[in-house]
Amino acid sequence: MRDIHHLIDGRLVAGASGRASPVFNPATGERTGAVSLASAAEVDAAVASAQAAFEEWGSASMARRTTLMFAFRNLVVDNAAEIARRLTAEHGKVRADAMGEVARAVDNIEFACGLAEHLKGGHNETASTGIDVYTVRRPLGVVAGITPFNFPAMVPMWMVPNAVACGNTFVLKPSERDPSAPLFMAELFQEAGFPPGVLSVVNGDKAAVDRLLEHPDVKAASFVGSTPVARYVYATGTSHGKRVQALGGAKNHMVVLPDADIDLAADSAVSAAYGSAGERCMAISVVAAVGDVADPLVEAIKLRMEKLVIGDGAEAASDMGPLITREHRDRVAGYVGSAAEQGATVVVDGREARFDGDGFFLGVSLLDHVTVDMDAYRDEIFGPVLSVVRCDTYGEAVQLIADNPWGNGAAIFTRDGGAARQFQEDADAGMVGINVPIPVPVGYHSFGGWKDSLFGDTTMYGPEGIRFYTRPKAITSRWPDPATSKVNLGFPTNE
Repeated sequence: MRDIHHLIDGRLVAGASGRASPVFNPATGERTGAVSLASAAEVDAAVASAQAAFEEWGSASMARRTTLMFAFRNLVVDNAAEIARRLTAEHGKVRADAMGEVARAVDNIEFACGLAEHLKGGHNETASTGIDVYTVRRPLGVVAGITPFNFPAMVPMWMVPNAVACGNTFVLKPSERDPSAPLFMAELFQEAGFPPGVLSVVNGDKAAVDRLLEHPDVKAASFVGSTPVARYVYATGTSHGKRVQALGGAKNHMVVLPDADIDLAADSAVSAAYGSAGERCMAISVVAAVGDVADPLVEAIKLRMEKLVIGDGAEAASDMGPLITREHRDRVAGYVGSAAEQGATVVVDGREARFDGDGFFLGVSLLDHVTVDMDAYRDEIFGPVLSVVRCDTYGEAVQLIADNPWGNGAAIFTRDGGAARQFQEDADAGMVGINVPIPVPVGYHSFGGWKDSLFGDTTMYGPEGIRFYTRPKAITSRWPDPATSKVNLGFPTNE
């Protein structure tokens, strides 16, 4: 078993709190390590290091920031396979999903490499006679990130590159369930040449989170996780005078109209519902099947599910790996049982799948004739369970999305351009896909939902990330008329 430490002031530091949390390989159920859980004093040490580093880093030239960010980007690319291996070993996702996660992380690092362009201020010359007005964006200081288990490499890169490129220093609190990948990336950050303290990693639980949210030197906090915790982080952080962006849960709907390409819709539903074992906030949880498309669509999805290979994510043949913990697996399985009890049709029952060993595996499930009062519809399951709600009309499907408390993503599958255009207006969600099931924006846009999927007014990464990690300073200046200046500039005088 490995001991997994903190990274503070550029060095790996053993935990001193006396508390640790087990880390497992979900494919085998084997305990592979123990991660230190930081005390308030250890969080304070990381923040103190970040505060000291900010004194120099906050005024570092854009050229230097960009050079180091490019070096970090190259190290991440060169070590992509190792990062993916660590993701699979502690999260369980298959290699393709793990490599895809690293690729999306790189996408965000590359955006930060061009921050000089996005940090350019605005300038109005001669706003009034002899007066210029211009605006610059300045860093906040020490900022913090609290990231989830499902994308331990990608989500920190939604935060760290932009924050650091803007001149801030960063304290990261990753999930204690799979901490090795983000810690390794932080080590690459040091290898790239960033000064000690610009990025620190403190592993921990609620005690570490609370201290970051309360610490007077932490100016802003970014969070991704469940809605109840997002609400708590937002309320706690803002009550202590911090900027907070907190992304919560989701119940993403995929509307399939009668004219849709059934093969495309079925392929998309399977990949979007069961990829990464459904443990992603942009997973499709509900298919809203409109009209007579329901029967052929359900059959097409079922046929594709039968071909999925579920196994160790390290095995090349695996299409889906295990869930993150034994307890979460059992919780997800419980929704299949409750759906059957509440009247849904269990087309495919993932509980019937059998696996060797003690891994946290669960088969994929497909529920039909689901209604909005069922637990499987009302709750965020966060696992490989897809519900089909049958709708008579497009309007009924759109109303499902509007009535849902979450508003992360929504998608429509249709051949009708008019219907697609109408849906992008009607869908009550922050990210919309048209014949795209998981509409995660590229790194030069921004990620975030509506309603209970987002607390705060700023979404993640891209242009909104820059706005979150900087504050504007407007400067109004006036200088003497050159004709009356005491410095001889060659202008004619009355003498």
